[in-house]
Amino acid sequence: MNRSTTIMTVASVAVGGVLAYAVYFDYKRRTDANFRKQLRKEKKRVKQSQSQTPSESAQTATEGVDANDLRSALESVRNEEVPAGPEEKEQYFMKQVGIGEQLCAKGPIYHLSAAMCFYRALRVYPSPVELVVIYEKTVPPPVFQLVMELTNLDVKDRVEGYYTFFPPKAMNVAVETINVPDGKGATMSKKVLVVTKDFEAGEVIYQEDPIVAVLDADLQGKGTHCSYCLRQIQNDPIRPESDRLHSVYCSSDCQTQHNAHSQTLLFTLESPLPAAIAPEMKGAQREERENAQKAFVEYLIQTKRAAPELVARFVARQVSAETAKMLPRGILPGVASEPVLTDGGEYSLYDHLERLRYLEVNPADHETRVLKDVLQTALPGLEQFLTEDRHATFIGKMSYNSYGVYFGEGRENKPDTAARPENAEKTRTPCGTSKQIGTGFYAVSSYISHNCAPSAKPVFPTGTAQLQLMATRALQKGDEITIAYVDVLQHSEETPEVARRRRRMELARGWRFACSCKRCAEEGLEGEIEEGGDESRVEDVVTRVEGS
Repeated sequence: MNRSTTIMTVASVAVGGVLAYAVYFDYKRRTDANFRKQLRKEKKRVKQSQSQTPSESAQTATEGVDANDLRSALESVRNEEVPAGPEEKEQYFMKQVGIGEQLCAKGPIYHLSAAMCFYRALRVYPSPVELVVIYEKTVPPPVFQLVMELTNLDVKDRVEGYYTFFPPKAMNVAVETINVPDGKGATMSKKVLVVTKDFEAGEVIYQEDPIVAVLDADLQGKGTHCSYCLRQIQNDPIRPESDRLHSVYCSSDCQTQHNAHSQTLLFTLESPLPAAIAPEMKGAQREERENAQKAFVEYLIQTKRAAPELVARFVARQVSAETAKMLPRGILPGVASEPVLTDGGEYSLYDHLERLRYLEVNPADHETRVLKDVLQTALPGLEQFLTEDRHATFIGKMSYNSYGVYFGEGRENKPDTAARPENAEKTRTPCGTSKQIGTGFYAVSSYISHNCAPSAKPVFPTGTAQLQLMATRALQKGDEITIAYVDVLQHSEETPEVARRRRRMELARGWRFACSCKRCAEEGLEGEIEEGGDESRVEDVVTRVEGS
């Protein structure tokens, strides 16, 4: 396979590792003899029609099928409705494979039509990489080549067209690429957020709900704030009887949403899958799952850091999103639909996270293991998704991109951290991390860069984790949006020099770059931290794709 196909398979493994409905297909493969028989039949039937050599077949495949034919075929398949439920997907899969086999036997003139059938089957199969391997061994080479060309064309469109769909135009912003100083005397390309219309100071540019959000460790379980929306609770909180994290809620709706998105998988003994396909959990399995959750909770309490919990909830929410696809309406009963992050296109939560910048970090030796144990005991096989490298990257992305949730001017009673200043967890909080009540991860707002004289400010006027981005000065269409990652104000007890050193030191410690904004340059940098390179980066696969 060529490089585009390799990228496709890497992405498929990453996302496919958390496809909840894979459990259903695995169950069918293990228990349904007819299902296994149909899969095996393909190899026997197709081999009978393979009379050409691979080289002759490949040459035949390219004759009469040009780029326009492939594009038309792909658009035709894209416009077709895909079955929603697992049983419908299975029937659709078997039907398309069967038709593809019949068309293969009719000769080269039907090869593109056959490839379209096999490609349709590939779209609904829970493990695309596995099916590609099966195709390579059983489908006639010319048809397999066409299937791969359709796949590569689809992946190319998805990768290159991502920022055509993201973010939604209704949010009044777009992502653009600019060159910025890298701190080493050169420049580097960086994606930033710009406004797509004019705004006056004080106007709200957009609002965004978090993909995941968590309370600060000292507030978790205290009954003062909702564990889901982070709202301050005025009346008696709802306290679930069985919850390892001692979560509390301001309403039954928040409890339902939290359970569906992540709580059930991570901190209860209930199955995160629909009852129809949920595996039975026996006594020993329940005990193993309970012990895994206890170990994870103990780690969260010990470290008092938000990033490990954010990563866990992000992985769990991916499972929730894929589980919802199994249902006819695409949503779980009583649960709000997934946030609309694109204007069209089929993108998962992982697609959004994959493109973001991150810091290279080294999680504690057993941090990955305790989370993998939770995932494995909840859905065996899910732990394979979380390799040590991927977990470290996820932690780095949450550390670099997360926002502090604060109300008003922020709180004054947050306990001091025991961590060394250079190791203390930081969030993008204009009033300072010490004023926040929780942490949220936001897909669109992650693209906003820092500036010590920002053009916008994240605020939380609803009293929940819903972020509203407010312009702090007049903005014209095309202007870059910037915010203050740290408290950039000069306080009464500070001299201008002390205030500048403080904010620049916090940026260097939290995000590993020396600020080169206009304000810093105008105020002078004598006697301050040396200019250093921006240590944030994007994943290699993203660099390769965008570079090509």
